[in-house]
Amino acid sequence: MGPTGEDPRISVLSRLAESVKTISELPECRNAFRKLYGNFVRRVKLLSPLFEELRDSDKALGVDEVVALESLGEALNSAKELIKSVNQGSKLYQALQRDKIIDKFHQMTVKIEAALSKIPYDKFDMSEEVCEQIELVHAQFKRAKERKDTLDSQLEMDLSIAVGDNEPDPVIIKRLSEMLHLRTINDLKKESLAFHELVIASDGAVGDHFEKMQALLKKLKDLVLTENPEVDNSERDKSMIKHRSPVIPDDFRCPISLELMKDPVIVSTGQTYERSCIQKWLDAGHKTCPKTQQTLLHTAITPNYVLKSLIALWCESNGVELPKKQGNGKNKKAGCSVSDCDRASIASLLEKLAKGNSEEQRAAAGELRLLAKRNADNRVCIAEAGAIPLLVELLSSSDPRTQEHAVTALLNLSINESNKGAIVNAGAIPDIVDVLKNGSMEARENAAATLFSLSVVDENKVAIGAAGAIPSLIKLLCEGTPRGKKDAATAIFNLSIYQGNKARAIRAGIVAPLMRLLKDAGSGMVDEALAILAILASHQEGKMAIAQAEPISVLVEVIRTGFPRNRENAAAVLWSLCTGDIQQLKLARELGAEEALKELSENGTDRAKRKAGNVLEQLQRVEDSIEL
Repeated sequence: MGPTGEDPRISVLSRLAESVKTISELPECRNAFRKLYGNFVRRVKLLSPLFEELRDSDKALGVDEVVALESLGEALNSAKELIKSVNQGSKLYQALQRDKIIDKFHQMTVKIEAALSKIPYDKFDMSEEVCEQIELVHAQFKRAKERKDTLDSQLEMDLSIAVGDNEPDPVIIKRLSEMLHLRTINDLKKESLAFHELVIASDGAVGDHFEKMQALLKKLKDLVLTENPEVDNSERDKSMIKHRSPVIPDDFRCPISLELMKDPVIVSTGQTYERSCIQKWLDAGHKTCPKTQQTLLHTAITPNYVLKSLIALWCESNGVELPKKQGNGKNKKAGCSVSDCDRASIASLLEKLAKGNSEEQRAAAGELRLLAKRNADNRVCIAEAGAIPLLVELLSSSDPRTQEHAVTALLNLSINESNKGAIVNAGAIPDIVDVLKNGSMEARENAAATLFSLSVVDENKVAIGAAGAIPSLIKLLCEGTPRGKKDAATAIFNLSIYQGNKARAIRAGIVAPLMRLLKDAGSGMVDEALAILAILASHQEGKMAIAQAEPISVLVEVIRTGFPRNRENAAAVLWSLCTGDIQQLKLARELGAEEALKELSENGTDRAKRKAGNVLEQLQRVEDSIEL
């Protein structure tokens, strides 16, 4: 008996049965991962008879059996949290984060299979039928462990086109709408709310996905506007809709006035209000959020463009006259649709940056960081107000948190193309590199992301490399958090497009950590390692350094079993190593490259086929010369 008098056997079995029941009863997944989700839940459901039969059995469980079942229980609890999270939140964000989520599913499958392997089934009192079912489930988890699932190839392609093309084919947007279950006004309203909750909660982690999600939401909204079956263009039906007096959705009403919002804005708690109503509240001296009663971190308000467009869509669909904003907009600055009151808040924050004490500077930098994250208009206006030189000055702050806020605010501002030049012209690059070398881990990671953002401009690649960023990026690649390693890798990749930076990276010792990441499938960095190796292999010094690391066996394995993009990059590295080098060609042949390359030359991407075909030709010439 346990300390509470409960039989540990009954306790662990009850918990296991409850976990399976909870997972089985979760609602159907209606996003990009419904297939992965469905397969996973189906396998877990099949475990239920084992726990029920053991709970009803008279045979006692030994310590080893209980420990093994506890291990399975921990795995199922983790699985429960994973699939709950996958079935909630923004569908678009999850689709854009698909590789990470697929990795999580695979890791969870590996964990459950490992737990199932430890269970001594031969010691259990089970019926033959249950034995067969559990063997089947275990075999399914084992097979799933050996391969990594992918999203539907059509969905992958459609997402890529929809994000990259300003005017994609409406057929593509229609397919995305269907596959992501974002078909109606209500679906889009929920997605909009999930999107804004994500932005408020993420504290900058949404990164470049913010703009992509906004653009995708707009394209989906336009589709629903033209194809929503509730909308009928005939005047007769519009008149009938008007007479129905449709009920305004609660989320479209201002919590203060309870009227349909004309100009919805977000306050620091994430709540949305009609601009005029919340402004009156703030002007009266209130420092709290009217709906939640939470203290406002700042009084800046941010336009909620997505909700505004959904309100317009709802009005159009229901024959309601579109709300008109009061005023003629003459008080707005050209190129910036932030109101005078917002600009006043920004000016106040800049005053604190310039003249405040250390605490005021830290708080002001933090608020600017959040404002710059939220939307494009804020980024324009914050820069126009003169924030960039002040934030650059704070990169040298002795307060770690102030430094973090400053570098992250610059990261968020750099999303705007014209701001990239202003940041570089303010002399930021050496200071950002110094933060990358000496800052806190969060500051270092965001410094790496900022350098990546700035390096999109070709001339900045030269300046960043010359400022000594690459050795510090390599250090972050070795010791950062998973996110930090990704930021470092993307920055190194982008910088290495410039030939001079390839030599810097090679001399700084980049090849050894890349090979470690490449060989460690659990690192989640195989894609990045191969992409960087492929770009470095085009440099003579890079080719020599990579060859010394003896990579051919792992490259052949990737060509044989990897994802398409990784197979392509592995073939590109192998091609660079083998071209003009008889010894590398002989080694590749000994390690089984020929068979893997033949398969790739038939089924790979266009670039992979070219590289594979070229290496195969070289292998054939070597073989012919040996025979002669």
